[in-house]
Amino acid sequence: MKPSTEIEIAKLDDMTVDQLIAKYEDLFEEACRSRHRKYLTRRIAWRLQSRDEGGLSNHAKQRAREIAATSDVRTTPPRADVIDRVRRKKPELDGYVDWDPRLPPPGSYVERLYKGKMIRVLVLTDGFEYEGRRYRSLSNIAGELSGSSYNGFVFFKLGVREK
Repeated sequence: MKPSTEIEIAKLDDMTVDQLIAKYEDLFEEACRSRHRKYLTRRIAWRLQSRDEGGLSNHAKQRAREIAATSDVRTTPPRADVIDRVRRKKPELDGYVDWDPRLPPPGSYVERLYKGKMIRVLVLTDGFEYEGRRYRSLSNIAGELSGSSYNGFVFFKLGVREK
């Protein structure tokens, strides 16, 4: 690393948060959404170093874009009012006591748009049906679709269990 870059990184500790935000916006050419001093210092230092040393290869950048395009990751947790809207009321007891209140009643469909395809799952009393096959849980379906272990309620965005 060049000595001028090392000096510039050392100066970051003496800057105010507002100065760090201005430096961040100048380096990244986007609005800064954080006022966390340590985060800003680390991101700016990383950018200065990568600019000094040449950054990522084009192949690495392309691979990162491919991974990001297929990911289904939240950057922030859902707001409390959104969670409250998703919660389902507890069903009235009608003989079947072990039913999860997050699930719609048997005979209903659970739908989710995933990678441009509408996933539609039929809810049964003893499991689920998707594309003619029966599954014991939503997690099995989510895992098959995503290719990794996935919580079925999270995948299909079915709210949280009330205690």
